[in-house]
Amino acid sequence: MTADHEAAIRGAVDGLVAAILAAVTEAAPLSNAPDRLLSIDEAASALGIGRSRLYNEIGAQRIASIKVGRRRLVSAGAIADFIAAGPDRDSGPAA
Repeated sequence: MTADHEAAIRGAVDGLVAAILAAVTEAAPLSNAPDRLLSIDEAASALGIGRSRLYNEIGAQRIASIKVGRRRLVSAGAIADFIAAGPDRDSGPAA
């Protein structure tokens, strides 16, 4: 491969990199993406609690959830909100 070919390839790669970077910076921020919905088992595991305790927290409206058909789902944002509320929330005895 000659120096001219290397320079042409390098220029083409640099152009592609610049185009990709421009496209990425123009993309919508991830904050507009919807929360991931977790099953009860996934949400309980993420919080390090059991299913019964999670249902108690949902029933006490300390963790938001939605029902889709017969399934109860918890958003990742609801888990983050619950964690952010901290230990001073009125959660009663640990189960």
